[in-house]
Parts: sequence; C-alpha cells; structure tokens
Amino acid sequence: MERASGRRKDGEDEDTAAKAGADSRRAQTPKFDKKTIALVYDFDGTLSPKPMQEYAFLPKIDTDPEAFWAESNRLAKQHAADPLITYMHLLYKKAKERNVRIDRSDLVAQGKHVELFPGVEDWFDCVGDYVKSHAQSHGVALRHYLISSGLTEIIEGTSIRKRFHNVFASEYWFEAYDLPYPKRVITDTGKTQYLFRINKGVEDLGESINQHMPETARPIPFANMIYFGDGDTDVPSMAVMRKNGGHAVAVYPPGKAKAKCVDLFKAGRCDFFAPADYRDGSDLYKRTCLLLDRILADIRVQEEMWRLGRGVGRGK
Repeated sequence: MERASGRRKDGEDEDTAAKAGADSRRAQTPKFDKKTIALVYDFDGTLSPKPMQEYAFLPKIDTDPEAFWAESNRLAKQHAADPLITYMHLLYKKAKERNVRIDRSDLVAQGKHVELFPGVEDWFDCVGDYVKSHAQSHGVALRHYLISSGLTEIIEGTSIRKRFHNVFASEYWFEAYDLPYPKRVITDTGKTQYLFRINKGVEDLGESINQHMPETARPIPFANMIYFGDGDTDVPSMAVMRKNGGHAVAVYPPGKAKAKCVDLFKAGRCDFFAPADYRDGSDLYKRTCLLLDRILADIRVQEEMWRLGRGVGRGK
C-alpha cells in the first residue's frame, strides 16, 4: 500500500503546471503603473510653526532666535556666502563658544521638542484613508515625502519621521571635524532637484538624475504630485510643480496673516491656500481632497487610454 503522503490525484501534475503557467503569464502581463500619488512637504512653517532649530538647539546654547537669524543673514550678505551654509556653520560655532558639545544623537533627541501644527500627526492616516475609499482604480498607492533646508538629524527625532517614504534635508558630517561640517545643503532652488528625483524614481542620492528619461518611463508623473509650502522659499518648487502639470498648496499659521499665500495664489504659484490646520474637515483637508479627486480621476482616464492604446496596438 502506498503511503498517503505519496499519493497524487489524477491530473495533479498537469493542474500544478497549468497554474504555474497562468501565474507566469499574469506576472508578464503589462500593467498601467502610473498609480503612485506623492504628497511633498516643506517643514518649517508648513508642518511646524517655527524653524526646527528654535525649539531646542538655540535654547540649549542660550541664543535668541531673532538675533541668531539676523546675524546669520548679515554674515551671509557680508561674505557673499550661501545663507544655509552660513546658518549651519554659525549654529555650531556658537555652541563651541559656549562649550556646549552637540553631536548627532543630541540633534536627533532635539526632534522630540519640535511642535507641529494641529492635526499633522493624524493627517497621514486621514488622507490615506481618503485615497483608499475614493480610488476606483486598483493598486493606487500614496506616498509622503519631505524636502527641507532644515536638519535631517532633528527631523529623525520627530514623531512623524516614520510617516515619510523618504526625507531630503540638510545634513552634517560629524566624523572628521571638531566643528561639524555641512554634508548636504538644500537651498530653495535646490529643492527642485528632489522633485525630479521623486518624479524619476531616482531617490538614491548617489545616483545622478541628469540623464534623460522619457516621460513615459517616469514612475510618478508630476500630475500625481502635490507640493505643500508656506512662502517665498517654496516658490521655485511650486513653479516647477505647476509648470510640469503638478499641484501646489500654500499654508499659513492659523489666525495669522495670509497675505503671502494670497500673493502666491494670485501669481499662479499654487492651486489653493489655507490655514495650516491639518485636522479632518479643515479647509486644508477639504482642498487637498479636491486635488486628490482630480488626480484619482486622471489616473482612471490615463489607465483607460493606456488599455485602449494596447488594444489598438494589437489590431483589436
């Protein structure tokens, strides 16, 4: 008598082979792959009310924020230096003058003190649920990105770091210098490089994005992207986004002046503006959802056009 484990039903081998063949054909069947939506954020003034250095770094070295930024801007102008490199150098210069040692772990710990606008911590789940419930095309994915001239190390310590698919921010070298040296500086215009990295799917900073890539090969079309910013420093990113078919939203502190956002809106730099209130039901939430509705509808249209094009290509 055969052992039970050795028995096979008639045709089992054929069925297994047929299933494997079907799985292989499905894997090889082309799919419309432009279904990723990217929400891209500035940090200071957009997700957080103040520059991140003002919550713990400047108090730790007993430095008045207003005086610090005034001195940094004066030095940059006086020496024709990059303002961002100047502020990164000045932070540690003042810390050294006060005999305060701050290393990478200190900066990460400072991130816990950074305040966020109302609703930011719940925002990611909230808009994620909206996309899931309104996407009528299977396989739509939502990603969040951060592009900031602030410090990578402080951002790592915030409660929302884990919410981002990737973070592009300024960063220090710590190993080789007694006074840490800027490793990466992200300027206002430099932010646009990272928009193209997201667009092209080239997020490894060790890889160049200068090679030509056809629009059809880019994984996240600009039309599937929304940029969130708060002022003049975001103008280059907003301009690139909208020029390439993407979207932009300007925010301002709740209850405070919105003149800058109004100017951006009138200049065509943003689709909408709203108070930086990220709670469900806020103006920012509702206007973002309108843009998501447009993107989701466009994904459906593009997918149907893609299917139709494949049928025509096969002579059907």
